[in-house]
Amino acid sequence: MYLGLDVGTSGLRALLVDDAGTVVGAAEAGYPVAHPAPGWSEQDPADWVSACERAVAALRETHPAEFSALKGIGLSGQMHGATLLDASGAVLRPCILWNDTRSHVEARALDAAPGVRDLSGNIVFPGFTAPKLAWVAKHEPEVFAAVAKVLLPKDYLRYWLTGEHIGDMSDSAGTSWLDTGARNWSDALLSAGGMRRDQMPALVEGSAPGGTLRTELLKAWGLPGPVTVAGGGGDNAAAACGAGCFRDGQGFVSLGTSGVLLAAKDSYAPDPASAVHTFCHAVPDTWYQMGVILAATDCLNWLSRTLGQEPARLAEHVPDRIAGPSHILFLPYLSGERTPHNDSAIRATFANVDIGDGPEQLTQAVMEGVSFALRDCHEALKGTGTQLTRLLAVGGGTRSRGWVETLATVLGVPLDLPAKGEFGAALGAARLAIAAVTGGPLNVIMAPPEISETIEPRADLTAAYDEAYAKYRALYPQMKAILT
Repeated sequence: MYLGLDVGTSGLRALLVDDAGTVVGAAEAGYPVAHPAPGWSEQDPADWVSACERAVAALRETHPAEFSALKGIGLSGQMHGATLLDASGAVLRPCILWNDTRSHVEARALDAAPGVRDLSGNIVFPGFTAPKLAWVAKHEPEVFAAVAKVLLPKDYLRYWLTGEHIGDMSDSAGTSWLDTGARNWSDALLSAGGMRRDQMPALVEGSAPGGTLRTELLKAWGLPGPVTVAGGGGDNAAAACGAGCFRDGQGFVSLGTSGVLLAAKDSYAPDPASAVHTFCHAVPDTWYQMGVILAATDCLNWLSRTLGQEPARLAEHVPDRIAGPSHILFLPYLSGERTPHNDSAIRATFANVDIGDGPEQLTQAVMEGVSFALRDCHEALKGTGTQLTRLLAVGGGTRSRGWVETLATVLGVPLDLPAKGEFGAALGAARLAIAAVTGGPLNVIMAPPEISETIEPRADLTAAYDEAYAKYRALYPQMKAILT
């Protein structure tokens, strides 16, 4: 048996799977996020450990025989978080999370430093790890002076599981300290951020062994051992493993809280100026490119709160078979935007709202605005030479067939809907554990999910949506000029 642990922003998800990758059991445990100041987002790493203990206890209670056969653990987690340890391994301050924007000044300075984009393959965003440490150096110098190790969230959980400081390339590529092409720490990038190589964990590939479970935990969990802990991956790389996307031409689009368009790559082809993320994948000799929008289903959640209607009720306003674009344009920048604008200051906009418009029209506009933003990501990926002829569609937003048909038409590619079941980051983490323990073929271990339906682009509406997208594209620079 194998355990996949995904350290999310709001909770930890644990999946117990057999050696064929079939899910045997699942458990979840939540924890809070603190916002001590505007734009700040922090977590206590002890909460991740507590959540892991609770999830494991639940699995041991519901599946005792299966859990006792555990041979491997895979880890996935929210990227970019700065978990700071002193020389004794104690946590120095709450972890600064991926959606924390306090280090925007430091991010701009690092991004402008010679060679940083070239080596890291990415713009230095405020959410990345390196600018967070620069912020700590400036505002909490006593803490910075005591930093012996910096671990990403999943790797702090690994430290508790194994006692070792180990990370993987996919997660570490989001720090702005990794030479993403060489898949190793860069002394030049570390120096630019005021850090040292000895403050970094050792690196392994996500599908390779990355420590073994501590003797104390083997005893506490009733395991004979040994239990290998795989290198694991950042949440999107692990999700790609769960979805079977690890070869050139494979990709997925996620309509989750945020929106992601991810493409696996056999070669390293960064384009930082487009605000496309280019990161190492969780499997060897593979990378992935990713366009990210900061609010996808979050836009529908916001509209739900504003109108006092549940998101599912709003989604019912959009028919399964769409009839063409709305007259309303919506820029979905409720929290700023990453791809392609790298603009933390821009905010959302409705344009051309009529006095007769209501929930139905606003909901359609929101779904189209999110779809247009994901097309921005698609266009940015195409600009690097990436070609995607079809995509797996995942995330809560895919429960609206009308939204998926809108997105397929706007992107101009068929969208495959997976059959019900697990295919996310926790499953990807478990699959990485299987690979680390067995050394089996990745194409077998990480097979794509069964497809329940393919939604084709509406050829009869392509021209209309292309025209609406052109108007959408023209709106951002005008709003930018007015608002900032």
